[in-house]
Amino acid sequence: MKLLILAAGQGKRLGCEETQIPKVMRKALGKPLLQYVLEAADFIPREDIWAVLGFRKEVVTEAYPTLNYVEQTERLGTGHAVMCAADVFDGYDGDVMVINGDMPLLSRDTLRAVERLHREKGTDCTMVTFNVKGEIPPFGHIIRDDDGFVAQIVEHKDATEEQKLIRELNAGLYVFKSKALFEALGRINKSPVSGEYYLTDVPMAISQKGGKTAAFVLEDETEVLGVNTAEDLEAVEAALRAKIK
Repeated sequence: MKLLILAAGQGKRLGCEETQIPKVMRKALGKPLLQYVLEAADFIPREDIWAVLGFRKEVVTEAYPTLNYVEQTERLGTGHAVMCAADVFDGYDGDVMVINGDMPLLSRDTLRAVERLHREKGTDCTMVTFNVKGEIPPFGHIIRDDDGFVAQIVEHKDATEEQKLIRELNAGLYVFKSKALFEALGRINKSPVSGEYYLTDVPMAISQKGGKTAAFVLEDETEVLGVNTAEDLEAVEAALRAKIK
């Protein structure tokens, strides 16, 4: 299995334009967010780990000079970020895990469990979901088919009022069969609202061709905390401290 880390984000709401520090290099308890992801994925050989970099990529490459990377010069969404790595995976017939670089609470055990489930199910995609207990955040809502597979991820802003009540949400971690991923990416369209390509459109594209997406339901929803704002960073640091105790 290979790993692709989405790490091109500018982090505007974190003030990264002012600091000129890419979001994945912002620190939580003294370590870059990216470092936590690399440590959780340390069972994957470093030569099989790639990152998609963008804003101030040199800050990342200086800190991680041996990290393989591709560049996303235009940030046109998560789907486009993965498309930027198409040449890296050309001819590769194995699995690829795709993970956001700003999720420092994801554990090695979770990554390994998703990998195992993907092998056992033999699906084109296995994604991580979670059932939110409190207020429903604006994440993608999971629509399952009659057999229990994921048929579609509906972004909160595009969801109907009924769909917004669905508590099973997208965690932003996937394992794909590489060929199925890039074939599906070739068939998704830009969002008419944002002009971006969304990785969340891939499970539906897979389903439309008869493929299947399985879901690994995460019990601890704090693992999926990402960092988009200063408040998010504070919450992540509090959760990391709690894990240390």
